[in-house]
Amino acid sequence: MLPEPVGDPLAEHVEAARRSVDRTLALSTVSAAQMDLLDMRILEVRRQYLYEPPTQMLRSLLGELEEVKCLAADRQPASVQVRLSEMTAVLATLIADSLMKLGKLASSRKWYDTAQSAADDSGRVELRARVRAQRAMLPYYYGPLEGAVVLGREARLLTRGRPTSTAAFAAAAEARALARQGSFSAAETVITTAQRLYEQCEHGSPDDAFAFPERRLLLYLSGAYTAMGRSSQARKVQAQALDLYPERTGIDPALLHLEAAICLAHDHSAAEACQLAGRTVLQVPAEHRTHILQERARDVLGVLPPRIRGARAARELTDILALSQAGGDSLEPRQRA
Repeated sequence: MLPEPVGDPLAEHVEAARRSVDRTLALSTVSAAQMDLLDMRILEVRRQYLYEPPTQMLRSLLGELEEVKCLAADRQPASVQVRLSEMTAVLATLIADSLMKLGKLASSRKWYDTAQSAADDSGRVELRARVRAQRAMLPYYYGPLEGAVVLGREARLLTRGRPTSTAAFAAAAEARALARQGSFSAAETVITTAQRLYEQCEHGSPDDAFAFPERRLLLYLSGAYTAMGRSSQARKVQAQALDLYPERTGIDPALLHLEAAICLAHDHSAAEACQLAGRTVLQVPAEHRTHILQERARDVLGVLPPRIRGARAARELTDILALSQAGGDSLEPRQRA
């Protein structure tokens, strides 16, 4: 082997490049133990998300995301970079969900874009599907409904029929959007798919905002059956779901009660429907009485016959919603499907 000429510019350039690459590889700033601790903190945030008000959660979520972002800005091993992308997707999804609850729709859409990009960057099909299924809530509540159908279906197709909780979630999201859209036959087919997938999969911990426990499946079925006018089935799943919620929780039980009120309106019990809706809104703690709750309560008024909307019970519900909106003038204007 011939010795390299002393002072050879090419050899010096090759050696300098090698040293530079070695230094870059050594720049990894996070250990496996640090990643595990960060994972644990984010899991705790996911637990808190189930019962803490969205404004408070935004502070926690943004704080954790800032640390993830700082780590991701440095060169990390591929396996660490994937985990950081996963963390970013989870945190961005919960930030988007918080903003949606508060009625900050434009910001919510942008954060869902970020969450979807991070999930796609992670390469994890399950996470990509989960973010899309979660994102379907935004057009489900605020329109256009076709967007919720597309996102739910896209998430379901990504899972390729594997019996996972994400696949069940995606099917349930698609089904209730189809039902609210008026596509009852298609909704019924996808409901059956969601139930079958759920029966075959592991459900995960119910104390995790990124899980899909039975109570959440029942919440989605409640939305589907309520939209389809199947009050008896809706009431049955509403009662089953309410029995599964812990004492300390978020607004899901209130959403179930509001869907029960919509069922009463469908069954021509207008006064009872308005009274139940008004009582439900007033019983929710002020910090949880967010824009999304008001939207669902307005849906009770929306299904009443026009001649009933001026009745006393309907006027009282309208007044309650106006009062609960007080202080929320900074929220973005409502958008309808």
